[in-house]
Amino acid sequence: MIIIPAIDLIDAKAVRLTKGDYNQKKIYNESPLAVAQEFEAAGFTHLHLVDLDGAKSGHIINDKVLRDITSNTNLKVDFGGGVKTNEDIALAFECGAVQVTGGSIAVKNREVFEGWLKEYGDKIILGADVNERKIAVSGWQETTDMDLFTFLADYHAKGAEYVICTDIAKDGLLQGSSNALYAEIMQEFPNIKLVASGGVTTEDDLKILEDMGVYGAIVGKAIYEGRLSLETLIKYHNV
Repeated sequence: MIIIPAIDLIDAKAVRLTKGDYNQKKIYNESPLAVAQEFEAAGFTHLHLVDLDGAKSGHIINDKVLRDITSNTNLKVDFGGGVKTNEDIALAFECGAVQVTGGSIAVKNREVFEGWLKEYGDKIILGADVNERKIAVSGWQETTDMDLFTFLADYHAKGAEYVICTDIAKDGLLQGSSNALYAEIMQEFPNIKLVASGGVTTEDDLKILEDMGVYGAIVGKAIYEGRLSLETLIKYHNV
């Protein structure tokens, strides 16, 4: 398992939301680069960077922050939020992203997303954000009627290898991760590289996810609120 620290961006600052609610925003650092450099210094190799402004507006906003981090660290950055067009994805890769996550686009413009899977292969991560097992889009402001497992089966058959699954009901609450859901996904799709996201709070959460065999775990608020130290997290980071 790899541990992937997360930085969420609003107004080029490192923030966290609660359950995706833009009205429940907390700024943790004015300098996302400083946060990223701290993660790298602790031994982490990957970073999950989310442009929340982009997710809300429908196009990339914080590309300068992405470029700043990739130019000044060696972190392998997966980037998401507002990547909706071929121009967006080209910009993200130009700014140094190693992988790009597509969530809303995979629902709202399947033709474009399927084109990305064909063109970029494993550089594309399928973002599966769920609310009561239904796919949510547009910065989690809209829940669709699409079943999670149908969504995963469809795109896995079309070549999606990496999946970030976030349970909105758990995100930012520091109440543990959706272990039962992740176990079900792993059982149904053993060949998917599943990245668990949302709610990771304790070392027990990490142990459970590691035993489950998930590819990675994204950790955000638990770091910023001091619930999990970087020293504890790095023990579970096996590249």
